[in-house]
Amino acid sequence: MNPSDRNVRWHRVSDPLPDIGEVELVVVDGRAVCLARIEAGYGALDNRCPHQGGPLGEGAIEDGFVVCPWHGYEYDPITGEPPDGYGDRATAFPVRVGDEGIEIALEEPTERRSIMDAMVETMTRGGVDTVFGMVGHSNLGLAEALRKAEERGDLMYIGIRHEGAAAFAASAYGKLTGRPAACFTIAGPGATNLMTGLWDAKVDRAPVLALTGQVGSQVLGPGAFQEIPLADAFAAVAAWSQTVLVPDNAVELMTLALKHAVVERDVAHLIFPDEVQATPMPERFDVVPTDPLAGRVAGRAVAPPEADLARAVELIAAAERPALIVGNGGRADRARLVAFAERLDMPVLTTFKAKGAVDEAHPLATGVLGRSGTPVASAMMAGSDLLVVAGASFAVHTGISEKKPAIQIDLDRMTIGKFHPVEVGLWGEIARTVDELAERLPGRSRPELRAEIAERKERWRREKRRRAEMVDDRGRMHPAAVFEALSTVVPADAVLPVDVGNNTYAFGHYFVASGDQDVLMSGYLGSIGFALPAALGAWAATRGERKVVSISGDGGLGQYLAEFTTAVKYQMAITHVVLDNGELAKISREQIADLRPVWQTSLVNPDFAAFADMCNGRGFRVGRREELVPTLEAAIAHDGPSMVVVETASRWI
Repeated sequence: MNPSDRNVRWHRVSDPLPDIGEVELVVVDGRAVCLARIEAGYGALDNRCPHQGGPLGEGAIEDGFVVCPWHGYEYDPITGEPPDGYGDRATAFPVRVGDEGIEIALEEPTERRSIMDAMVETMTRGGVDTVFGMVGHSNLGLAEALRKAEERGDLMYIGIRHEGAAAFAASAYGKLTGRPAACFTIAGPGATNLMTGLWDAKVDRAPVLALTGQVGSQVLGPGAFQEIPLADAFAAVAAWSQTVLVPDNAVELMTLALKHAVVERDVAHLIFPDEVQATPMPERFDVVPTDPLAGRVAGRAVAPPEADLARAVELIAAAERPALIVGNGGRADRARLVAFAERLDMPVLTTFKAKGAVDEAHPLATGVLGRSGTPVASAMMAGSDLLVVAGASFAVHTGISEKKPAIQIDLDRMTIGKFHPVEVGLWGEIARTVDELAERLPGRSRPELRAEIAERKERWRREKRRRAEMVDDRGRMHPAAVFEALSTVVPADAVLPVDVGNNTYAFGHYFVASGDQDVLMSGYLGSIGFALPAALGAWAATRGERKVVSISGDGGLGQYLAEFTTAVKYQMAITHVVLDNGELAKISREQIADLRPVWQTSLVNPDFAAFADMCNGRGFRVGRREELVPTLEAAIAHDGPSMVVVETASRWI
């Protein structure tokens, strides 16, 4: 480098090094430099060892050479030359020592747009505004593009403590909004840690974009550090997975990833080898559409064939006691579905995944169906002569009877009749389909049915109150008391991520949901530990404009307890309620039911409330029923993350 060149500038970097043989890492104009002093004077080298990128500034001087701390490669600190017989040469910078101290001449940096910059811009223009992840050594180029996008205000980046939480958070974001968020990791273990959360998204049909670093292509294959065949590893979970290798189609690959996530409601995966992340983007390929998905995604307002509609109308008109079952696929069309039920005076039941889609105080609402539900819903299904099922499958956990004649409405053609044949399958968008049905059906009034629903709901309310007053032999309260209180204090538009276990069954039984709440759960995968990471995703999806109240048992919270510090870091208005019974109580109940000894289900817990305080959140502990409402109100009112620990009985749900 010629220090007289016009694009070279001198930078003062430090006071003179006091001793000959000293090496120091200095940062000059955003660039890491190895500064060394030998008997011949001062030298400055690019900090990155040309062998494998080791930090020369953390090395030592031996026999007049800077020695790389990683592999012992040697370089003359003034010229960058290696000893005789070696080929690697370090980049050297001119150095001068004057009255103002040591100065180093560096070329003025020129902003070079990378492949990563173009792909991240495509991603954000395609609607991805949130990334959950962890920055590491094999994703630094992509991380830099994300940093610049965040600086521009194009996205929110949330750094998590475990990559599994990133995938769960992205899954929850997709479940709540129908739009993909991204989860971002290094190669190897960072990527494999995503798997459980990605499977949760896949089986629950939530769009997610997974972005993983990869070792350099040159060393891929022989078994480099943290090398695994990521395309193979993700083959089962990703609807689409591609490795980015060249700039030619990089923008197109990101566009196709977005399309697969949105249209398939599935996981799309992109792999970024290390050297590709630093590759400049040639201008001829750097064309990012204003809206990458414009003209790439068709509309969803599809109506079923007329013959199928006519047959469905005939069946509904002839039924004396039809019932409407709303599944999670109908959540976005909740208002139209309730209006349809009101027109025909049909009882409304929901699957557990759809809890919160219907106001459970509505006179036609009967609550959740199945093992997580209410006796009201079960009775109304048992007494029906036709089921109109919107956005739900007939999987075992839905509790929908296979013996009742059914009309199934779904936009996913594969879901219709997936578990057994139905009388009529209506393949179409749910809102459009129920509107078409409503136009063809006269209104009905069934006052005796409404009276029956009201009487059954009152009977169930009395039973819930009775259970809420119960305590076990340790003085611990019934979970019914917790959800009685939560039903009172949780905002009507809250987002409620729930976990897996007895706490979740109790939530289904006893919590009374408003029609404007969104309940998020690990539905078909049923993964313990979902709730707290999902709360991060829900907070990001709503940008804090809706209160997030997540609920778990102590077993579930223990899986991702450290993510409470993530909530503190970003000052998320999340309240996490943990039912603490010192046990994996659902498994204990299953062992007892199978006439087995209760074995290895006990837990040793920290003081979760004290932990929340130690993390600079707010922790609360409740031991008596009368403390529930005021404590929950205080926690929910806290402007930041809070945790409420409730001591509950272990064997009741």
